[in-house]
Amino acid sequence: MAARWSYRAIIALTWWCITTTITQAIWLDLPDSGTKCVSEDIHNNVVVLADYALINNGEDSHLHPSATISVKVTSPYGNNLHHKENVTHGQFAFTTTESGNYLACFWADGNNRAGNRLSVSLDWRVGIAAKDWDAVAKKEKIEGVEFELTKLEGAVEAIHENLIYLKNREAEMRQVSEKTNARVAWFSIMSLGVCIGASVLQVWYLKRFFHKKKLI
Repeated sequence: MAARWSYRAIIALTWWCITTTITQAIWLDLPDSGTKCVSEDIHNNVVVLADYALINNGEDSHLHPSATISVKVTSPYGNNLHHKENVTHGQFAFTTTESGNYLACFWADGNNRAGNRLSVSLDWRVGIAAKDWDAVAKKEKIEGVEFELTKLEGAVEAIHENLIYLKNREAEMRQVSEKTNARVAWFSIMSLGVCIGASVLQVWYLKRFFHKKKLI
């Protein structure tokens, strides 16, 4: 019995360590004017699910229940994925079709009184953390250790895909860096050649000038 509970504890600990790396719950303090944004680099074909809610931190918050915010979520290429105005809470969910930085921006609407500090609670879940495991368990009729192992298998697959994505991005960045270094090297050689050529022309011109003036 003790071994069984120890096994479950190891599974639970492993699952917690994995999910905490792909789940982000943050608070954003909104300025009186302007926007506050959060972004994440996500690869293609990944499920994203987020819940956001307005938190009024002003001392007289009970006098201003009408304070609202606006939110806009865009893809790496600027496509609008979610846009709401005059809201206090909401949710957005989508499956990524582009690889890159996905941006979620929040700002206070005009009906918020200046000085009434607002914050937004954002629970951002990506990939395996956004999956509805209760529905999976009911559909496949699994429970207990088998259910935990299924979640771990999904988490491992997600991490493996993320590692492949990071490897590909690293290869792309290395290729860009090598091309940039090659261009800088050629530019340096060209600059050196121009400097040498200019120096030779200056010496030739000065020598000719002094000869004409019969100074040498």
